[in-house]
Amino acid sequence: MRIHTFAAALALCASPFAIATAADATPAARKLAQDAVIVDTHIDAPTELMKTWVDLGAAQSREFDFPKARAGGLDVAFMSIYTSPGQDDNGSAWTVANHMIDAVESLALRHPDKFALLRSPQDVKRLRRGDRVLLPLGMENGAPIGDDLGKLTFFFDRGVRYITLAHSANNRIADSSYAQEKKWNGLSPFGREVVAEMNRLGMMIDVSHLSDAAVAQSVELSRAPVVATHSALRHFTPGFERNLSDELAKAIAAKGGVIQIPFGNAFVDPASAAKTQAYFVAYAAFERDRNSGKTTKTVAEFDEAWDRDHPALTVKIEAVLDQIDYGVKLVGIDHIGIGSDFDGVSGALPEGLKSVADFPNLIAGLQARDYSDADIRKILGGNLVRMWRQVETTATASR
Repeated sequence: MRIHTFAAALALCASPFAIATAADATPAARKLAQDAVIVDTHIDAPTELMKTWVDLGAAQSREFDFPKARAGGLDVAFMSIYTSPGQDDNGSAWTVANHMIDAVESLALRHPDKFALLRSPQDVKRLRRGDRVLLPLGMENGAPIGDDLGKLTFFFDRGVRYITLAHSANNRIADSSYAQEKKWNGLSPFGREVVAEMNRLGMMIDVSHLSDAAVAQSVELSRAPVVATHSALRHFTPGFERNLSDELAKAIAAKGGVIQIPFGNAFVDPASAAKTQAYFVAYAAFERDRNSGKTTKTVAEFDEAWDRDHPALTVKIEAVLDQIDYGVKLVGIDHIGIGSDFDGVSGALPEGLKSVADFPNLIAGLQARDYSDADIRKILGGNLVRMWRQVETTATASR
């Protein structure tokens, strides 16, 4: 998600790191976590590495590292190659994205016994052997491609397997759910070409962060299923466009796609979602004042004041379980998965879901709600792997 709260992120890095552990889960949940293929479609570890380098092959004060991943049973961790609207504006998104990809490649090369790069769902079983954590790439914000369709092939060849078309501002491709004013009324003409080219390459189209119109148009235009890599359901957060409406969730499912439920408080808790919406309204007003010279306050100062006046709320793990329950009833068991947004929400996470070590807690909650192990396996990763295979098949058929 990468909410624009620098002060909160700095405070998290400076504070003691505390997590709920897999020891809180039942033995049955821990066993299933280690046996099932768990796929998390959104982890912001690369952005954190760009701030301060640490070796994620060892235990760190982060939400993702190898020891925590193995404790939680995580097998496939999509590394988010995130660039901001500001980096889009100043032309640095291309460089930042490539540096992030370099960092993920370096991690895998440094620890070939712990990590492996993943480029196809066909390779999950083979590469998963030896308890390795597999690292496919997802690009959050299409800014690095600029206005050059050829860069899609470049990033596909570098291992990027999905692109979140826009982030927290309108860009060349699509309108953002967070933008107070929309530019394209959905996808831009270039964005429509991007969807077609991603289909041709076999790259998943991620509709998280998009405006309602952009989501609807992406689903309609795509020949392959689309994914929402880290979007919850608006049923619980009325008025929060960042989450999916029932209508859009049904459209994604009808096309064979998957809605990957995130864990961040702002997605799953109504009060936290309202606070996030208020932040973006306040930030837009601040930007207008800064551009007109009415304030000399910096972004960091604005964020520090906001975080001081709006502390994180306490949210229970049940909020995530409720999202999954509602999603399964709305679109069916074959179209719900998980996209935590670990390392991307400044630690604003529910109790019991504080790091990748905590997937057994989620499993225990689902078992307590009478989900069968077979259905839990679908939610944990089976649905996403199936959809990813469909995207590859669609691309192959078009060649």
